[in-house]
Amino acid sequence: MFQIKTYNKISEKGLSRFPAESYALGDTLDAPDAYILRSHKLHGEPVPASVCAVARAGAGVNNVPVDDYTQQGIVVFNSPGANANAVKELVLAGMLLSSRDILGGKAYADSLTHLDDAQAMSKLLEAEKSRFAGNELLGKTLGVVGLGAIGSMVAEMALALGMDVVGFDPALSVDAAWRLPSQVRKAANLNALLAASDFVTLHVPAIEATHHMINADALKFLRPSAALLNFAREAIVDSNAVSAALEAGGLRQYVCDFPEPGMINRKNVIALPHIGASTEEAEENCAIMAANQLKDFLEHGNITNSVNFPQIDLGRVSGCCRLTFSNRNVSGVLGNVLSIFTQHQVNVIDMVNKSRGEVAYNILDLEQVPSEQVLDEIRRVEQVIRLRVIPSCA
Repeated sequence: MFQIKTYNKISEKGLSRFPAESYALGDTLDAPDAYILRSHKLHGEPVPASVCAVARAGAGVNNVPVDDYTQQGIVVFNSPGANANAVKELVLAGMLLSSRDILGGKAYADSLTHLDDAQAMSKLLEAEKSRFAGNELLGKTLGVVGLGAIGSMVAEMALALGMDVVGFDPALSVDAAWRLPSQVRKAANLNALLAASDFVTLHVPAIEATHHMINADALKFLRPSAALLNFAREAIVDSNAVSAALEAGGLRQYVCDFPEPGMINRKNVIALPHIGASTEEAEENCAIMAANQLKDFLEHGNITNSVNFPQIDLGRVSGCCRLTFSNRNVSGVLGNVLSIFTQHQVNVIDMVNKSRGEVAYNILDLEQVPSEQVLDEIRRVEQVIRLRVIPSCA
């Protein structure tokens, strides 16, 4: 029976993907095979040797020590695109709130508690409504930084609203490029995008390369009338630089999902409490995707949507034993493992090998279950990180 330790509140629609007869779920398991979580921070927490996978029900994995886990052969999954629509809709709300003083108008209307005459209230509101005038999105230019699952959906939405869209993503994948509407103009670099945009929305992961990518130097390229939206991660933006730009009039508005000291209760800042993916649908979609990926890995060794291991899939033949192992990506490891099988007359029916960066991953289907001696010899092969034996399927 597989054991999965749960953190945070995971949607039941996701957890129900694990059959009760073959999975134990709970938040107090001592030797789990895997974790499933949302925002719980794993940095600094000891991880049992039994853990071979972590599934994050969401896109970002900055709450997971990915590099450390990679060295231990722990596969880290995320759920790209599962919450994309929820974030896309909040980006739209952010653009509307920043282009028209909707919040100011509501606050003013709520302040009129001293009036009990409907006609007098209507007359006053008619006289004061010009204070809350704004601008339309139609014809404005939206700059989208990061054109993955969320960014491409935001770009498509903006085009449907009659906006011009310019995009920039130095790590644009082939799949993402296919998703991207052809009307999106490609910026040569980040600064060119900033200079061309009335609104800038960020949709890149929080990694070393994107840390404070929006800093004092970058902000100099923005129009003073521009609004910056960050529904990605707080680390992407240097909040001190943004605050200085707002004070100096170099930036009209900052809309973010990550409140920080100094950004609260400011007229030109709309700070929301990290609610980008906080919809019932998004939480269900993320949990279902994370659970399905974890289940396929535990039962068959296949890897989909991992942030640290290669994507790999091998269809199973009934009655065969499946063995998987990860190793540091150096030459000769797979050959050494195969030579052990040859020495012990273990027949390999099918296999696949892929690598990603400094790590490689292998799936091998065997005619018979290897002996403990064979397994021990494989574990002792230099550069092998982790070995798993997956029982035969029906």
